[in-house]
Amino acid sequence: MSSSKIETTDGAAVEFVTAVIGGQLFGLPISRVQDVFMPERVTRVPLSSAEIAGVLNLRGRIVTVVDMRARLGLARADDGKPPMAVGVDLRGESYGLLIDQIGEVLRLPEESREENPVNLDPRMAKFAGGVHRLEGQLMVVLDVDRVLELLPKAAIAA
Repeated sequence: MSSSKIETTDGAAVEFVTAVIGGQLFGLPISRVQDVFMPERVTRVPLSSAEIAGVLNLRGRIVTVVDMRARLGLARADDGKPPMAVGVDLRGESYGLLIDQIGEVLRLPEESREENPVNLDPRMAKFAGGVHRLEGQLMVVLDVDRVLELLPKAAIAA
């Protein structure tokens, strides 16, 4: 059901919104991205897991903010830069994925996507839907459904 799986018979391409988390380049299928925003006034949710930064009101919608660094088992950012958030939906619920910085939109041929390499960090591999090798770096395709569906159940006890 993943919308990033497009028939490749005509050399189909997929567009990705790129994001950096902990120095690693990730790509989110553009079809899953609702918006990109600066998260403001995030309210902590009592008893929620560390992976949930809290909730915020974004143009009248309640958005659960997921700390992608915590989700990936990475240390908190200490560069003092404010995080960005990528807005995604899953089954009608709105989420904001906290990232370090947003990049450009890349259009990549579907056939250049590879399976997760065996040496990919296991913390990233469980959320990865493959990789694209770009000039000098690896872009990990973020499987948005897996990121959200594997959240600890107590995480969303709002």
